[in-house]
Amino acid sequence: MESRRPPIAPAHRTLPEFVRHWAGAAPDRRAFTFVDHPAPGSRGVHRTLTWRRLDLRVRALAARLAEDTEPGARVALLCPQGLEYVTAFLAALAAGLVAVPLYPPGLPGQDDRLSAVLADADPAVVVTTRRTADAVRGFRADTPARVVVADEVPDTSAGDARPVALDAVAYLQYTSGSTRTPAGVEITHANVVANARQALAAYGADAHPVTCVGWLPLYHDMGLVLSVAAPVVRGLPSVLMDPVAFLHEPVRWLRLLGTHPRAVSAAPNFAYDYCASAVTDAQKADLRLGDVVALINGSEPVRPGTADRFHAAFAGQGLVPETHCPSYGLAEATVFVSAARPGEPLHRVALDRDALAAGKALPARPDDPRAVLLAGCGTPAGQRVRVADPVSGAGLSDGEVGEIQVRGPNVGRGYRNQEELTRRVFGPGGWLRTGDLGAVLEGRLIVTGRLKDLIVVDGRNHYPQDVEATAQEADPAIRPDRLAAFGIPGGSGERVVVVAEHARGTSLADIDVPALVRAVRAAVSARHGLRLAEVVLVAPGSVPRTSSGKVSRARTRERYLAGDYTAERAR
Repeated sequence: MESRRPPIAPAHRTLPEFVRHWAGAAPDRRAFTFVDHPAPGSRGVHRTLTWRRLDLRVRALAARLAEDTEPGARVALLCPQGLEYVTAFLAALAAGLVAVPLYPPGLPGQDDRLSAVLADADPAVVVTTRRTADAVRGFRADTPARVVVADEVPDTSAGDARPVALDAVAYLQYTSGSTRTPAGVEITHANVVANARQALAAYGADAHPVTCVGWLPLYHDMGLVLSVAAPVVRGLPSVLMDPVAFLHEPVRWLRLLGTHPRAVSAAPNFAYDYCASAVTDAQKADLRLGDVVALINGSEPVRPGTADRFHAAFAGQGLVPETHCPSYGLAEATVFVSAARPGEPLHRVALDRDALAAGKALPARPDDPRAVLLAGCGTPAGQRVRVADPVSGAGLSDGEVGEIQVRGPNVGRGYRNQEELTRRVFGPGGWLRTGDLGAVLEGRLIVTGRLKDLIVVDGRNHYPQDVEATAQEADPAIRPDRLAAFGIPGGSGERVVVVAEHARGTSLADIDVPALVRAVRAAVSARHGLRLAEVVLVAPGSVPRTSSGKVSRARTRERYLAGDYTAERAR
């Protein structure tokens, strides 16, 4: 049995240096485990790298990547989720190159984005695996980038890491593109180590041993930091699975949480609702979740009802409600910014809807049907957070809604090749303009929405995710978390449209669409005082999503205005 004593985190500068340290200090300790699920109902096939083996593979692949490649060149990671992805990311950093975490071709709805990101990153090398090598070579046939197949590089290639400066770019984290064209955030070696330490402190993993368990894709900022960077800095075991394996059978994630000591994991809001509704009583029978330390919810804005449903569903398995940790972050700050701490009760906030529309976060009665219910995202993790007027930049008082701004050692350098956007977002005084709206109440951050998504009708602000929550509750035929509310130009001001997918397992012919539309309009009118110009019911998969799985309101709006939903409109 492995010792439960927490390892001592050394004061190294870069992730590859930490790998070398743990390879010497704890060579046979488990570092990364990938759990494959080759068939329905599979309990998983485990593949593990110890710290010594990880270090050897990182140095071998780093030496191959460095061949004929200048320091600072980009390395695109087009690997499937797995140990090779971890190795390739760390190897690029060890070679003094800039990693670009991406995904292989064929991810549904993402090939256009992949092409755009590769064109922007202009990589000198593309790393993939045997399994996806043919698809990658076909996808990149018209470019000079050298293709390296990670699992074909022999151990005998191992060499020493190139020295790198702390302020050198370690990787490009491309934004999800939910509100604009994806842009590559330049994350330095110092940024990622700082943010890993901040996350470890926020979730109590700096003082006590934990196991990082995750299915979030490693090209996603939260997946990369929580499942790779934080374990490397602290010398903790990390257990990975494929996102598709989670979507097919969500109980697989819960089993991993229950079978690894003091698990810490993260998922977006929808995943908790999905588990609560999809995991059967028979599957719950052998789950033991009493040892879970922290479940991070990083979705925009976190809904208290989701946490309640999830914990009610698994209370019988020993899950403690205080494990739920609403958190806030963004790629431009590496990822983690503010978090509720494990062991704290969920901080529930009921806000007056009319006051919120006017820019004030005033308390309301939780049972008021017009109240907006949100969960607080705790306090900053080793950085400063303020709320400012988005126009003047002046700081606002507690309870006033404005743009969330961040300053700290984890804030990236800017966007690759986008000087004007960098000046605008990575603003004067070192304050990062997040584009997110929120307020500070009793010292805790409350996130209310996206500045660019805000719908303004007759001078009143409406948050689209708030309208969406009302709409999806109006009729069970609407697929949860697969709808978008947005504004479009109208004759006398902005008009509001909702595009919603209908639930899987039902056909459009079986749904009373006029009745559904009436129900949605009535609910939105009663709760928000807002008249919907149109409600569009579409087939599952029709509402675009970002690479991180969030609904893209901007792309849905573009498709609506382009007439892509004409055949499916229901007035």
